[in-house]
Amino acid sequence: MNADTSDAGRRLALQDYESPKGVPALMAATNINRVVLTGNLTRDPELRSLPSGMSVCSLRIASNSRRKENGEWVDKPNYFSVTVWGAQGENASRFLSKGRPVAIDGRLEWREWTDKEGNKRESIEVVADSVQFLGGREEGAGGGSYSGQAGAGNGFTPHSDVPADVSDFQSAPVGGGRNSAPADDDIPF
Repeated sequence: MNADTSDAGRRLALQDYESPKGVPALMAATNINRVVLTGNLTRDPELRSLPSGMSVCSLRIASNSRRKENGEWVDKPNYFSVTVWGAQGENASRFLSKGRPVAIDGRLEWREWTDKEGNKRESIEVVADSVQFLGGREEGAGGGSYSGQAGAGNGFTPHSDVPADVSDFQSAPVGGGRNSAPADDDIPF
């Protein structure tokens, strides 16, 4: 497909809109199709190879949204089909398993087909550009429950490879000294 750089091509690629002040505004003809999801795998990844040798991995992810119903917070699971191509799909199949938390960055893709009974069918799936494995391998299965603590019950425990200095978070004695006012040399100016 050749890009038309003539004035006529630009007019086709951009549509004129009137802004509230009567000044024409231009809108690009391209759309944004971007999806970022985090959730847990609802089943083990399914890896298959195409006749061309290309690997394709299918994932199913549950991502909860929370809403209030009758004054109570309720989790509503949303289920998404994700396709991961090539070496990244092979790695997903090798290292991921049911219950494992993941982050997906990708795009939506719509497809349509006719089933065996002649009915037109359609689906929307996420095609992953990037799959981030969250948590550790040993944290495989985790439910979708929420207990109010970060990472509780979802198979994900936040951690870092960088040692943290927690001395700043030590409890200070309450009224433990003779003089609660800071000494002159403790004032930073």
